[in-house]
Formats: sequence, C-alpha cells, structure tokens
Amino acid sequence: MLQTATHTRSETHGKFIWCELMTSDTEAAGRFYASVLGWSLNTMPMGEEEAYYLFQIGEGDKCPGIGGMMKIPAQIAGSMPSNWSGYVCVDDVDETARAFQENGGTVHRQPDDIAGVGRFAVVADPHGAVINIMTPQPMQDMPAAPPEGSPGTVGWNELYAADLGEAFAFYERMFGWTKDHDYDMGSMGPYRIFAEHGKPAGGMMKRPDGMPAPCWLYYFNIAGLDAALERVRQGGGQVVHGPSEVPGDSWIAHCLDPQGAMFGLVSTHR
Repeated sequence: MLQTATHTRSETHGKFIWCELMTSDTEAAGRFYASVLGWSLNTMPMGEEEAYYLFQIGEGDKCPGIGGMMKIPAQIAGSMPSNWSGYVCVDDVDETARAFQENGGTVHRQPDDIAGVGRFAVVADPHGAVINIMTPQPMQDMPAAPPEGSPGTVGWNELYAADLGEAFAFYERMFGWTKDHDYDMGSMGPYRIFAEHGKPAGGMMKRPDGMPAPCWLYYFNIAGLDAALERVRQGGGQVVHGPSEVPGDSWIAHCLDPQGAMFGLVSTHR
C-alpha cells in the first residue's frame, strides 16, 4: 500500500530551500564559482572537521546565502564524485524518510540533527536520484532573500528520471507537488513542469541516453550566458551542453566544474 509522507502539510512542505556542493577540493571550487557566478564565501568552522562554506551574494556576514559547500568526507571520497544536491523542506523528516522507504525509495543517511540548523536526511527516489530533506529550525535575523531571478540564485530544479510518470507520482506523494503542464519535446518525450503550492518550481523528463543515471540538476541564474560560459572555460570547467534556447524566452547550458560536479546555468540573455 502506498504511503503518503504527511497527512496535513504546511505551506513550506515541498519547497526547495538550499543547494549544496560536495567536492574533492573546496579551495579550487570556491575560486571557480566566485569567478563564474560572483559568489563570496563565508567560512563556518566545524571544530576539528573540515569547514563548511556558505556561498553568498555580496560581501559580509549579513549577505544572503544561496547554498553551501563542504569537502567529501575521506571515508567515502573514493566512491562519491563531486556533486550538487538540493534540500527540500518537509514538515517531519523522520516521517518523510519512512515514506520514501515505504514507497520504494532509499534512505542513504538516517535522520540526524545539525545543531542550530535543523534535522535532515539523505534519501533517493525509487530510480536512485538522490535528494536531501530537512525540517529547519526557526532562525532569527536571517538576511532577506534576494529577489527571485537575481544573478547567482537557484533558478530551476530538474529531474532526469528513468520513468517520468512513476517519478512524478512518487514526488507528488512525498512533497505534494502538482503538474503545471507538459511541454512536448518530440522524440525525447514530454517535459513536465511541476509546481510547489501552485508555483512552478522545476521540471522532469525521461533521462537522456547520455545521462548515466537518474539524477537532479540545479540551474543558477546568470545575467548573460555567453560571458558566463567563457568564465567556465577560463576557470577550468567544461560546457557539456548548450547554449540552448528553451520555452520562456530563456537560454540554458549544462556545465562541469573542474572537480567534475555538474550544474546548469539559465539566463534571459545570451
């Protein structure tokens, strides 16, 4: 019997709230993204462990953070490539983690607390695409979020699924996402825009043959795509797809940073 993640959902359940880079080289990756996206880094010491870095827009402690970065732990460094992953807010991490497992997904890291931040878990859908879930703690004096679409912010969340229908039904149960509309991509099948509380939040499509496994891809807003792609190349990264024009009068590209983590760029201007 299929289990739903929560019975009564809040207005934040199912909302993307964070993006995180796990990388083999935090120093090099920090320089790269500062150059490409204009981010600044704020170092958060973690005791004897590797530091956690906040990617911020602007300079100083009061600037809004859009994501984080940490070094891949030594015990899994040989088995995990550098990668970006997203965090979705849920009302109850433990309940949602159980629902993932009961509906054919996997819990890679059991629910755990991050002091002063919240409770999180690392999960995967039935096709193996990994995503993080979190119930954040209330925080005071948080910097105001930059306007939607601002350069450097997360602009789109995209899933490459083994089966579009199965994947959408799963996330609909877990997060309450709804279908906004489908866009016909011809031989590649439909591209499904999904909404979070009525607002388009991302897209899903069947995994292309060139994509090795089902996964999530995160796009960052940029003011001009061509100039950003040149910065990617100059910084030692690669452009693996694009630039391509997409519905909504936007241009996109897929890139790899120098450590091999894939990310997307989206802009209304070439």
